[in-house]
Amino acid sequence: MALPFSIEPLEGRLDFGAKVVGLKQEHLASDEVRKALVDLWIDKGVILFRGGESSRQMQVELSRVFGSPQEFPFKESRSEEMPELVNIKYSPEDGTAYEVNGEAIGGWIPWHTDMVYFSKLNRGGILRPHTLPQHGRGETGFADQISAYDRLPIALKERIENLHVVYTADLNYAHARFAGDVKIKWLQGAKSWTRIMNRIYQYPRVIHPMVYTQAETGRKVLNVSPGFADGIFEMGGPTGDALLAEVISYCVDSDKTYFHDWKMDDMVLWDNWRTLHCAAGTDPGDTRLMERTTIHGDYALGRDLDGNIDLPRFDA
Repeated sequence: MALPFSIEPLEGRLDFGAKVVGLKQEHLASDEVRKALVDLWIDKGVILFRGGESSRQMQVELSRVFGSPQEFPFKESRSEEMPELVNIKYSPEDGTAYEVNGEAIGGWIPWHTDMVYFSKLNRGGILRPHTLPQHGRGETGFADQISAYDRLPIALKERIENLHVVYTADLNYAHARFAGDVKIKWLQGAKSWTRIMNRIYQYPRVIHPMVYTQAETGRKVLNVSPGFADGIFEMGGPTGDALLAEVISYCVDSDKTYFHDWKMDDMVLWDNWRTLHCAAGTDPGDTRLMERTTIHGDYALGRDLDGNIDLPRFDA
């Protein structure tokens, strides 16, 4: 069967990613199309959809090709019109901003895996722009962790094979211990961010393995999320911290990352089990609003570290 869209590589000489051009919602009725898209996703990890149909409904229906959309656990971030969508918003009046290496940036987010601070790791997501900044920036970065594992020296692969990383749900990135060679200072928090942070201690720490095997292909994945990492479970203290920092340096090699410069009709799908992403942020006086789906899943390798299930819960 000839597919009703074309497939191209992403810009740059990358080991991951693909571009699908010309996909429309009507094409999703075909089992052959759906299988081709899933196979491409498993193979490439990130898919840019461009030059086709782009809307909230298309975003949700396209997400269903890869799994069941789920509501985001932080209700403050859900879209009121469509609860399957998450609002990722920065505006000068209501947005989270940081000073990064001396520069004020709105909506900046370091390299991370979505919801890695929960034991159940969602399968992926599709991101679509609603409002793009007027003065440039606003890019989203992607980094593949299958190729990152392949870049590790053999001795380092052997050291981390059976280790786990501890993660916390601290959304203040100024506290991020392994976000890279950057100096981060918190400047302001969005209203939704503040409500979530008020109840941060009700979420237990979790652990995820540093390496796991992709079930469909047998390829190994470097399963480390810099933005929320707190240390190595089996190796606390300076020795473990040094090892984790060394591993993370391979996760986000600048020559191996892809930064997407958004156009209004774009949608980007990523595999959250093998891909890191980040937000470059925008000028603090500008506005950026992205809408994202969360595709349900659980690779069943994460575990809660703290047994605080009997403590009271509250919403602030």
